[in-house]
Formats: sequence, structure tokens, C-alpha cells
Amino acid sequence: MSRPKPAWRPPTRDGVGPSCVATLPGAWPGAADFLAERLPVLTADQWRERMAAGDVLAVDGRPLPPDAPHVAHTRLWYWRALPAEPRIPFEAEVLFQDAHLVAVDKPHFLPMTPKGRYVQETLLVRLKRQLGIDTLVPMHRLDRETAGVVLFTVQPATRHAYQSLLRDRSVEKVYEAVAPWRADLALPLTRCSRLQERADAFMQMAEVAGEPNAQTSIELIRRVAAAEPLALYRLRPRTGQKHQLRAHMAALGLPIRGDRIYPVLQPDLAEGAQPDYSRPLQLLARSIAFTDPVSGAPRRFESRRVLTVD
Repeated sequence: MSRPKPAWRPPTRDGVGPSCVATLPGAWPGAADFLAERLPVLTADQWRERMAAGDVLAVDGRPLPPDAPHVAHTRLWYWRALPAEPRIPFEAEVLFQDAHLVAVDKPHFLPMTPKGRYVQETLLVRLKRQLGIDTLVPMHRLDRETAGVVLFTVQPATRHAYQSLLRDRSVEKVYEAVAPWRADLALPLTRCSRLQERADAFMQMAEVAGEPNAQTSIELIRRVAAAEPLALYRLRPRTGQKHQLRAHMAALGLPIRGDRIYPVLQPDLAEGAQPDYSRPLQLLARSIAFTDPVSGAPRRFESRRVLTVD
């Protein structure tokens, strides 16, 4: 039997969207008993407390009472009990907002969307709270460690038009990075290779043999006066593979300063440990330019942030 698709979705609460669980056939005496077995982060009594508080809804939006019987082949909405998260001490800046698009200048260290240990301390949740827009969706993504310009779409009806710009490679992205200086490397150059996730190193991408799927133009902006030979580079990705800029720079012997993944993957932080905010990844999404598919107007958004060198 096919499961019904939700025809309605509850609004977000404090910027965080609800979760949905499909109910299964079984001999559970009540909905709380099913939830406790399906989602054992809470006991049945704790689920009944959540139901009494209005935190569990039927598929049509009705609050489930604590003594609600178990009903198979439907869906239940619920809001997760969110643990306290340490505040990430950096703020994003809204660069532009209209009825269809929001452009934001993201700081280093702030994740884009809820995942793993980060839910409330993410750019998406912060923006939903700040702007009061439940329908915000990232048009593209930046790594948590990367700062700079990122775009969000507002209206579901026009979302596809904006996301098609990326699919059709109609967006010009420009990045800046601080990395070692190599006098023997002729610049500008275009790095064109095939990137593939390594099976023996979690998260890392590696260049492998095969048809290229990643292309990056790299040029020197200037040498940087520092204790070690460094330079500021301008990077123009033609494609959008995972970690493309970081992997290409590392493959050239130019690992981006502050990178904890390339060329050597560093251990993850211990549970509860705070990141070293004094050493951000020196990679910045400097600007994004395109023709707006809704208005036809030329758009160009530029970060106001500046990379630093010790």
C-alpha cells in the first residue's frame, strides 16, 4: 500500500522546520508507543508530554492528544526537541532582498543548513528568524569554513528559474584565496581534471583519471607580505564539484591557508570542543553575477569581507 503524501506542511518554529514520520502497521497501543520505538530519542511518556504540548500533529494539522491510538499508513508531524548550541560568534549581512531573491554575505564558520550538530546555529535558520520567510531555500551552497556571497530563493514558483542558472552555467562566480606562492608556477592557468570522493579518506576529493568534470581558472592578484611566501589568488570555477577550489589548489601544491581537509585531513573536533576561530579558511566567495531570470535585470553581488594573513 502506498503511503499518503502530506498535502499540508506546518510552519517553522523559531526558524526550524518540522519533521515528518510515516506510521507503520503494528500492534502499538498508542501513537506515543509507536513514536518511542520508531524515534527512540524519547520514551513513550516523553512523547506523550510532547503531544500534550501540541508538538505532534496529524497529517492534516490536528494536534494529537496524548492518548491518541496508533493509526497505520498515515504521517505524523513533530518538532524536534533541540539541544542548546554554542553561539557561533559571527554575523551574516543581507546584501539584497526582493520578493524572489535574498543575497547574503556569509561569515566563516557558519554552516549553511541544519545538519549534524548544527541546527539553530546555521545561516538558513538565522535568516528565517531574521526575515520571517519560511520559504527560503539556498540557491547554492558554501562550505561551513568558506565566507562570502551566497543566494537564497524566496518563492517556490520562481525557484526553478534561479536554480536553472547554475545548471546552465549562466552564473559567474569569483572567489579569492590566500595560499602559498610558487615562483615556478606560470599563472594564469586553468586546472581541468576529474574529481572524485576518496574511498579511504572521509570528505576528501581527489583528482583521478578519466573525463574531466571540474574546471577552475586561477590567477595571481598579488604577493602577500608575510612571514612565509604567500599570495592572494583569484579563482573562477566553471563547474561546481564538491570542494573543487580546495582540491584544485591543493593538487597544484597551493593548499589554501587554514584548510583542515587539504592536503591532509585533520581530526574532527572532540565533542563539545570549540573551533579555533582565530584561523579561518582563507577562501572567500567574492562575487556572483548573472541576469535575473524573473526581472531580466543584471545582478552582481559582492562580499564586503576581506581575507587576512597572520
